Amino acid sequence: MARRDTNFYYSFVVLPARQRRAIVAVWEFCRAVDDAVDEKAGEKGELLAWRGELAACFGGQPVRTREARNLEPHIQAFKLTRQNFEAVIDGVEMDLHRLRYTTFDELHEYCLRVASAVGLICIEIFGYRHPASRQYAIDLGVALQLTNILRDLGRDLAMGRIYLPLEDLLRYGVTEDDLRAGVVTKNMRNLLAHQAERARGYYQRAARALPKPDARRLVAAQIMGAIYYDLLRRIEQSGYDVFSTTIRAPRPAKALIAAKTWARTMAGI
Repeated sequence: MARRDTNFYYSFVVLPARQRRAIVAVWEFCRAVDDAVDEKAGEKGELLAWRGELAACFGGQPVRTREARNLEPHIQAFKLTRQNFEAVIDGVEMDLHRLRYTTFDELHEYCLRVASAVGLICIEIFGYRHPASRQYAIDLGVALQLTNILRDLGRDLAMGRIYLPLEDLLRYGVTEDDLRAGVVTKNMRNLLAHQAERARGYYQRAARALPKPDARRLVAAQIMGAIYYDLLRRIEQSGYDVFSTTIRAPRPAKALIAAKTWARTMAGI
């Protein structure tokens, strides 16, 4: 899933208080599910416990955790569906038994679960009207997750995970040992440039899918997309050196992107 950072803060801050509380509750629940794999040595029992909490939230039963308690009142208020939350847990569970992806089609399914499903939950809270906004959320989720995969390549390698499709490694002549060496050779740069171009394609697909009548309602999502698109640009400008450091944008730069995106959206530009 998307790593915890301040990218989300700058998109959530523009929301009215009621929506902001709901989005934060959703995000904290999904983050706790992610932590069940990343910070608890991949314990399957932890995910079963979160599935139980989710069932309790939707079934009107007592819950045990702060995250579920905070989420529960927003389910009915925003008519959230259980299916997308289950998809998120399904995606996180893939990290327990799947450390490699042979093709992009396989990786795409992972992205749909851990990122696009969260987007589909969020747009219910934002209050979209046009059905095409669902495709916007799906494509933007894939774009964000592909950007995360590039940014966190070194971190994921340390955990034994490679999210780059193995078919792409073969195509560009890069081995797993090359990835672990962390040297940006010509082949490595071509491989990572291909991944960046794929991510850019999903940002473009999302932009085309966004219905103009819903643009203002989905301004928080647009801010998030703009901040992550800037992150992708910074990764490219670094020469794809995602091994020696974690590439991030300074907070003032994120704030400026958020302000410009908000102003442009409100003006209908």
